[in-house]
Amino acid sequence: MDFNFSPELRNLQEKTRRFIAEAVIPLENDPRQSSHGPDETLRKQLVGLARDAGLLTPHASIEMGGIGLSHVAKALVFEEAGYSWLGPTAMNIHAPDEGNIHLMEEVGTAAQKERWLRPQVEGRTRSCFAMTEPDGAGADPSMLATTARLEGEHYVIDGTKWFITGADGADYAIVMARMEDGSATMFLTDMDRPGIALERNMDAMDRCFTGGHGVLRFEGLRVPAADVLGEVGKGFRYAQVRLAPARLTHCMRWLGQARRAHDLAVAYAAKRNAFGKPLAEHEGVGFMLADNDMDLHTVRLHIWHTAWLLDQGEKCNFESSRAKVVCSEALWRVVDRCVQILGGRGVTTESAVMRIFTDMRAFRIYDGPSETHRWSMARKIVSKVGAAK
Repeated sequence: MDFNFSPELRNLQEKTRRFIAEAVIPLENDPRQSSHGPDETLRKQLVGLARDAGLLTPHASIEMGGIGLSHVAKALVFEEAGYSWLGPTAMNIHAPDEGNIHLMEEVGTAAQKERWLRPQVEGRTRSCFAMTEPDGAGADPSMLATTARLEGEHYVIDGTKWFITGADGADYAIVMARMEDGSATMFLTDMDRPGIALERNMDAMDRCFTGGHGVLRFEGLRVPAADVLGEVGKGFRYAQVRLAPARLTHCMRWLGQARRAHDLAVAYAAKRNAFGKPLAEHEGVGFMLADNDMDLHTVRLHIWHTAWLLDQGEKCNFESSRAKVVCSEALWRVVDRCVQILGGRGVTTESAVMRIFTDMRAFRIYDGPSETHRWSMARKIVSKVGAAK
């Protein structure tokens, strides 16, 4: 593994860092934000700034209008974008759109890409990924309860999805449904089709995702057979095509947020005096800063290693699970320590750290809770022992 990054990539990293500092962070207190994320006018302004800077949707293929970043290159750029909670929205690399763009590039037909993907890469549209259900699919996709049945040249979809990030205001959805034979299929659908209803937006701890998290109801939604994404019956396989890299890009973006919190804690500890000396000179605080540095470095190495494997064409389901657990838990420790170092300032809007803290807690649950990944990893570890015998 060679992590001597090219001058061109280092320049892109620095360009992204400057863009976030000079164009995005000044908009963090813009009133066009709610508990359900930035509104559409703010999103469009941010996207316009990234477009003007030549930084819009950099992970998309060159054919579709992106830069065609490798997974390792994304690690550097996405971390810088994540330094602000508005950065991923500005650069069109936020969840769920980033993962959907990757999936569409891998699986979509030429016609589907022109209809849904190209406008999304251009920042003109948004999407959502409808898999999670209130009493069914989530960490365990096999519990999928939403159904699809073939009627002539259309599939009819019925069911309820919840905690669907970005549902409010999305232009299209990728919907996972169970077929009559028990397999799963992904469908593409415009969100304004009859049979789709946004029942409500859910109030969640985080507020960084455009459109928040919604509950969707499908009643007799008719989807043309041409709008099946990929092949019928291969939905679970395509879910892994999407989820393994998406887990890692979550880690990349949140690493930027944790680094921001750490930078703020270091600056505060260096200037704040208590008991006759700066906080940083007290071992209790100094040790927390040192632990932060070690956790941040560990996370970065896990991301780079797994990204490198993905660039080699490896499936990396085990490695992405490991990275997701290590990164989500280490970054949570970092931000929690930062709150402690800042004291009263850390639990108020006087510092960005409180906002980062409340946004980040859910990261240990998104794309599979830590416990599910540990269970999956343990099964594979034990199966290797059995195979060796």
